[in-house]
Amino acid sequence: MHDVVVKRRMGEADIAALSQLIEMASAADGHRALGEHQWLDLVGGGREGFAGFIATDASRRRVIGYAQVSRGSSSWAVEYVLHPRWRAESSLRIDLVRAALGEIAEQGGGHVHMWVPKPGPEDDAMAGAVGLEQGRDICQMRMALPVQGAGPARVKTRAFEPGRDEEAWLGVNNRAFRGHPEQGSWTLQELEDREGQPWFDPAGFLLYETEGSLAGFCWTKVQDDEHEEGEIGEIYVIAVDPGFQGRGLGRELVLAGLEHLAGVGLDKAMLYVDKDNASARAMYFGLGFEDDHVDRAFTGDIAPLRREQ
Repeated sequence: MHDVVVKRRMGEADIAALSQLIEMASAADGHRALGEHQWLDLVGGGREGFAGFIATDASRRRVIGYAQVSRGSSSWAVEYVLHPRWRAESSLRIDLVRAALGEIAEQGGGHVHMWVPKPGPEDDAMAGAVGLEQGRDICQMRMALPVQGAGPARVKTRAFEPGRDEEAWLGVNNRAFRGHPEQGSWTLQELEDREGQPWFDPAGFLLYETEGSLAGFCWTKVQDDEHEEGEIGEIYVIAVDPGFQGRGLGRELVLAGLEHLAGVGLDKAMLYVDKDNASARAMYFGLGFEDDHVDRAFTGDIAPLRREQ
């Protein structure tokens, strides 16, 4: 038995309890149990459109599950986390997601992306039970550093300068990812939120300028390796402005990022890419990346709740 309550603003006690749940789930699964966008929304207390659903056991003292709703520019994001000991209780997973989708209906409905890391049959069954379908698959790819046989990057980059480069970066990012449900409509606040994170290092945020404009970038990140001991470097976000595409800059910017990560002493790197992005995956395979695992988005359209007149 369990109870589910909704919180539209999170207090310190809520965040502490959910942080413990997320850490336990992350340790059990070998990957972070809640995505970075959602985590920042949670610890910030929740922005407009935010709702968190906390499941407790029958005693109401132990947090055993959590689902979160966040509003994006063109769709809703849903994620959920289950305590490792309660995952066999299939109704818990379904109840949390149904509560989240019900909140979206309450707030006017819309398109939904629900991300599940390393999905299993139980996740597919849950999605079917709540009316969602399999959508995008994202591959996490990994490789050893330093890069072998590719030669040095042919572009000269410089480090991002906080307080100077935000506007130009937002312009390139949002043009390059126009229409992308997670990356295509970043705001200054979202960028500054990441600049305030402990992992942020402007030296690894590489900008390439040519013809008087920012043409592309490779933003790298160093994080704890959740599969093994030590640290791993991530190609966090990479893009080329549409006006400069077709010049082979993407590959060169990836190389610049990998050279930076190797230069700070890392021996492995990772990135995420859509499974159906054949051209990007071919480039990454050519550099030495290999698939590690797949994360899946389940999608659907939620009708607005109709209220009786």
